[in-house]
Amino acid sequence: MKRALTHAGELSSDLQQILHRKKNFMQEQKFFAIISRMKYINRWGLMRNTKNENLSEHSLETAFIAHALGIINNEVFHGSVNAEHLAVLAMYHDATEIITGDMPTPVKYYSEQIRRAYGEVEDIAGRELLTAIPEELRSRYEEPLLESSWNEEDYRFVKAADKLSAWLKCIEERKMGNTDFYDAECTIQNELVKMQLPEADYFCEHFIPAYTETIDRSGNAATNGE
Repeated sequence: MKRALTHAGELSSDLQQILHRKKNFMQEQKFFAIISRMKYINRWGLMRNTKNENLSEHSLETAFIAHALGIINNEVFHGSVNAEHLAVLAMYHDATEIITGDMPTPVKYYSEQIRRAYGEVEDIAGRELLTAIPEELRSRYEEPLLESSWNEEDYRFVKAADKLSAWLKCIEERKMGNTDFYDAECTIQNELVKMQLPEADYFCEHFIPAYTETIDRSGNAATNGE
C-alpha cells in the first residue's frame, strides 16, 4: 500500500494504458451492449453477502432515489432541481466500472492520492465508453458519463442517492442476520449526516423505516397479491 501511495502517478499511467487497449472492443461492441454487462459486476467485493448486488440493480435504485430527492427539493423545499436530470446522471454514475471494475470504498478513499488517481481513471474510462456511441449522439452522453463535468449541486444529490442505496443494502443484509455490514451501515449513516442535505434527511424520515418491515406488515395490498 505504501508503494501504491508513492507511485500513484505510475499506477494511473499503467491503468491508462490498459484502458486504451480496450478501444477496439469499444468500437466493435457498441455502447448499449457494453452497458448491458453492468449486471455481471457485483458490488461489495470485500463483504460476505447473503445476496449479491450487481451494478445494474444499484444504478437503478440510485436513479429512483436521486429522482425522489429532486422532487422533494421542488415540492417540499421549494427548490428548482431538475429531478429527471438527476435520475439520468444516477443511472450512469457507475457505468465506468464496466471497465475499471468495482473498487472497494475503503481502498478508493484510503488516501487523497489514490482517490485522485482513481478519479483520473474513471474519467478515462468514461471517455472510452463515449467512443462506443455514434458521433452524432455522443454529446448527449458526455455529462452522464463524465462525472468531472457535473455541477456541484447535481453531484451532491447523486452522491446522497448513492449513499442511501448503499444504506438500503446494509439494512437488507442486517435483516438477514448478516453482521458483516454493521460497520458499513454506521459509516454510511454518519456520512449522510455530514452531507447536511435536507432532502436526504426527508427521505430517511419518510421512507427508510418501511425497508425494515416485512411485506405482510407493510400493509401494501399490491405486494400481497390482492
